[in-house]
Amino acid sequence: MIGNMLPSLGEAYYILEWMIRLAMLVAVPLRRAPAATRSWLLLIFFLPVPGLLLFLAIGRPHFPRWRTARFDRLRPFFTALAERLDRATDDVASLPEAALLARRLGGLPMVGGNSVTFIDDYDAMIDSLVRDIDAARHHVRLLVYIFADDAAGMKVIDALARARARGVACHMLIDPVGSHKWIRRTLARLHDADVDARAVLPFRLLRGRTRRDMRNHRKIFLVDGVIGYTGSQNIVSRDFRPGVTNRELVARVTGPVVAELNAIFIGDWFLETEAMLADMPDVPGPTGDAHLQLLPSGADYPLHGFEALLVWQIHRALDRVIIVTPYLISSEDMLGAMRTAAARGVRIDLVVSAVVDQRLVNLAQSSYYDELLAGGVRIHRFRDYLLHAKNVSIDGTFGIVGSSNVDIRSFQLNEEASLLLFDPSAIAVLEGIQRSYLAGSDELEIGHWRRRPAIRKFAENVARLVDSLL
Repeated sequence: MIGNMLPSLGEAYYILEWMIRLAMLVAVPLRRAPAATRSWLLLIFFLPVPGLLLFLAIGRPHFPRWRTARFDRLRPFFTALAERLDRATDDVASLPEAALLARRLGGLPMVGGNSVTFIDDYDAMIDSLVRDIDAARHHVRLLVYIFADDAAGMKVIDALARARARGVACHMLIDPVGSHKWIRRTLARLHDADVDARAVLPFRLLRGRTRRDMRNHRKIFLVDGVIGYTGSQNIVSRDFRPGVTNRELVARVTGPVVAELNAIFIGDWFLETEAMLADMPDVPGPTGDAHLQLLPSGADYPLHGFEALLVWQIHRALDRVIIVTPYLISSEDMLGAMRTAAARGVRIDLVVSAVVDQRLVNLAQSSYYDELLAGGVRIHRFRDYLLHAKNVSIDGTFGIVGSSNVDIRSFQLNEEASLLLFDPSAIAVLEGIQRSYLAGSDELEIGHWRRRPAIRKFAENVARLVDSLL
């Protein structure tokens, strides 16, 4: 009799599904953007059990407590460096408001006395890095999302081996998800070269590190603490994807700002190993006149720093904004800022890539084009190459070159590094590179875009429903 009162397996599963749906109505919206809430609830209501398992794996955009505690131990290190940089570069009479906000967001100040060179030739960047490694006397520190043991990667590995043979200390951090195709072979080759190489943010279920989608997406290369590189380029051949050739942009810098890049590497090394490579990075002497600032961002920081700074600067733009990004799965704040600026008469040029390497992401980002075009934003699709560069210029007075895409993943999940430019001559060079992007692009015309096939529109709208999960 009691057995007959118990629900069958199918009934129990049905009850479980509704318990999950109702519980997640309460749990999912907590501290999440409306778009992310929508995507998760849609998935969970259609597929309650798989959706719950996925949510438990990647649905909470924060690091485990042990890592948060470890990052808190780094705060005095960054504060001391910022104070030291303030003393070393006290030539700045008045700080731009963007620099003040960036300091509050990332903890590092704007510094003068720097030189910056932009490298948009893919192979030339690898060759430049190899030359600098070959001239290293003290240490080489590399942090990268993708490191392959292909032709480009082997050039760097061989240079590191030569550096180690000279007694130069070499430390390497590689993201194992970005480099998943090569990580075992690359680490083996680096270890054979006597390089101290580690996987950054590895998947460790028993350590509470259960999110494979929260990645270290930074690209920071340092030589002797006096030369630094940062930007969009990984250490992999430019055509590592069949049929796709990348075009990138990297800034090679010298001067006091290199200490900020060095500090981020030292901090990331500590987060992985709990060992400090230095009590304090040396501050290089002045090498030029450029005022630069590094903005680190990611889940270690309390705010979405790159997004907050970019949205605020677009709202303050007076004349022209050029945004270059391969991926545009953006927030409502970002989309609203672009549309509002265009309505104020600001020319907004958005450069994306016509060459596609991630089809679902491309479908989702394409779903935003109609409303942006209708709002007066000019969209340009770069031909021939995957334009993987990430950079921004605003009114000729502010620029950004870095690793961060204009997408929710870079805003909220990835550890990123953005070099902020306050030097008019450097910004002018950046704008020249951006003009070459525009010249190599086809501008979307709204009437033509609206005539795309209905099946394409349907696919875009479906992809948009889950854009916060991409």
